[in-house]
Amino acid sequence: MTMTPDAPARVLRTAYQQAVAEYWNNEKDPVNLRLGDVDGLYHHHYGTGDYDPSVLEGPEETRDERIIEEMHRLESAQADVLLDHLGAVEPGHRLLDSGCGRGGTSIMANQRFGCQVEGVSISESQVDFANAQARKRGVDAKVGYHFRNMLDTGFPSGAFQGIWNNESTMYVDLFQLFSEYSRLLAHGGRYVCITGCYNDVTGGRSKAVSRIDEHYTCNIHPRSAYFKALAANNLVPINVVDLTAATIPYWELRAESSLATGIEEPFLTAYREGSFHYLLIAADRI
Repeated sequence: MTMTPDAPARVLRTAYQQAVAEYWNNEKDPVNLRLGDVDGLYHHHYGTGDYDPSVLEGPEETRDERIIEEMHRLESAQADVLLDHLGAVEPGHRLLDSGCGRGGTSIMANQRFGCQVEGVSISESQVDFANAQARKRGVDAKVGYHFRNMLDTGFPSGAFQGIWNNESTMYVDLFQLFSEYSRLLAHGGRYVCITGCYNDVTGGRSKAVSRIDEHYTCNIHPRSAYFKALAANNLVPINVVDLTAATIPYWELRAESSLATGIEEPFLTAYREGSFHYLLIAADRI
């Protein structure tokens, strides 16, 4: 797949976008890289499902390795949950992994559906890394990553049967984002996101949610904002799944690992107190 690089000035249009791109260009967090080293699928999201408690038992010298493998299993399980909600995808379809990170979910989508998958990120280093992984796996004719802005991708209108964001919507304006997706999706196409969002019922951002924002240089949206922006852009929810309880075990296990960064406590606090939700939203383009 031939890549046409975009000039940074075209992609990074605000000081905030430049700051986010710089953060991810410089990011070398072992919690992403060590987990990806397990099987070569590099994700930039969290996990879902119960962990196997036996990983905390057994020889101490291999304990951390067992935890890392189990955390990676949980994050790949999360990606499978997202892909489960994309609906009927055929080999001739085209999918967009928007805010693709190092590209793991795109690889999984191609493996499952056999279709063309495009990824976009404002991090040039992530795009380069992801394309190298696609070449290494021999799928670069079907999976390609682009240095582009998810708010203005440059792809043709109606080009995609499915689009997803996996924990990346907190970096952009949702109305602008869903306007672009409404343009990009074919009629009847499906959009899926998994995201953390703060709970409108409890008021504004809690202290724990604000700490998450600060840690990741992001701007977590209220839950209601997603549904307002979807409705304004001809995207009608078909499934809404609360994954909050399903993601807590991942964070509990991560807190036990050598890869803990200190952000585990704010996540666990926010989820347990109800000020933060982990949602999957699937919506059809009408």
